[in-house]
Amino acid sequence: MPESPVEAEPSAAAELFGDRIALARRFTASLAAEGELRGLIGPLELPRLWTRHVLNSAIAAPLFHGSVADVGSGAGLPGLVLAIARPEVEWTLIEPMERRIAWLTEQVDSLGLDNVRIMRARAEDVGLEFDVVTARAVSALRTLIPITAPLAKDAGELIFLKGQNVDAEIAAAQKVLKKHKVSEVSVQVLGEGTLTETTRVFRARVRS
Repeated sequence: MPESPVEAEPSAAAELFGDRIALARRFTASLAAEGELRGLIGPLELPRLWTRHVLNSAIAAPLFHGSVADVGSGAGLPGLVLAIARPEVEWTLIEPMERRIAWLTEQVDSLGLDNVRIMRARAEDVGLEFDVVTARAVSALRTLIPITAPLAKDAGELIFLKGQNVDAEIAAAQKVLKKHKVSEVSVQVLGEGTLTETTRVFRARVRS
């Protein structure tokens, strides 16, 4: 079976990354070349790598500030993409799996990202606090909130990149949200008019 072609770079990429587009291209090319082999992305993702994964993450870049933890960073989606787009923000990529840590470390070194720290750990064991905690495609809110809310400073933000079922996830997580003092919950749809696939973002604050 022939390999699926890698998606051509959409015109929105240069707009979203600005003068960081060369780094975004290098990261995307590396992920296209090695991602499936190293178990980072599935075999059907190459024809939508930019649209579904890279730009889906990058569109949220303006939302972040200060210190950010990316929980379950995996292939670097969204953490590495966001670190490329926002070099003035401090990023901590939290990932428990050794082979993914190896990938993240290689990419940070190759791309010269001095605003990124990598931690091999489960979120529950990190023991640090951040201005913002993010995650993408990790788990449903009712299981994600208990492991991420404790990482947020008082009045810190949770910003999760979610799918079309985010409203149902919020409804199912009401008890968990209350238990972990998560409030000011909202959903933003990003990328309308810019991306062919919009990004849904769950946002909330954690109060101690």
